[in-house]
Amino acid sequence: MLIAGFPAGAWGTNCYLVAPAAGEECVIIDPGHQAAAGVEETLRKHRLKPVAVVLTHGHIDHVASVVPVCGAHGVPAWIHPDDRYMMSDPERGIGRSLGMPLMGELTVGEPDDVKELTDGATLALAGLEFSVAHTPGHTKGSVAFRTPATTDVPSVFFAGDLLFAGSVGRTDLPGGDMAELLDSLARVCLPLDDSTVVLSGHGPQTTIGTERATNPYLRQVAADRRAPGGAAPRRGM
Repeated sequence: MLIAGFPAGAWGTNCYLVAPAAGEECVIIDPGHQAAAGVEETLRKHRLKPVAVVLTHGHIDHVASVVPVCGAHGVPAWIHPDDRYMMSDPERGIGRSLGMPLMGELTVGEPDDVKELTDGATLALAGLEFSVAHTPGHTKGSVAFRTPATTDVPSVFFAGDLLFAGSVGRTDLPGGDMAELLDSLARVCLPLDDSTVVLSGHGPQTTIGTERATNPYLRQVAADRRAPGGAAPRRGM
């Protein structure tokens, strides 16, 4: 499997292109602010043909280039219905004005073809399978995508802004909820194998094993699951 990623734009949001191999079809994950040029360069470098854009959530730093990327290649965008409104109304998603200079660099709106993600679905795209997990907490419609492990390649978990190396996504923007985020960590991340590679929306690559041992948020929910009653309490930190 080929995964080519790069940080894009003012927020350094990681955009990933995923394909079975060079020269084949691919899926584009989170083409955010100023990502279009990087997407095109990566497509040329690896001779890839996109078949879909999939989005971990609706914040503008993850979706700002969806319209030009989808339009250039005639492909659909997949997003959870709870975050779909942010593509057309990004300021509502962050609760404040983005500012005129930055807004001048954004293409606001939906691409021609939008498909909605559901929890537990499996997307068969570009010869690959991506399982979808609804992971509210950073936003109401946050999702994560995971590819299955093979004998040669570990499972890859595209976490969006749910889980970072050493941290988690912020919950102080509209739709954010720390209790929901902790529940998503416990429900979605804890069951994953330690070898699972985590590719987050921001920052470096990590693994579930590393985060289970060192990430204070994942350590907390793991400890809560081991406590009497066996369920993570719904509270903030």
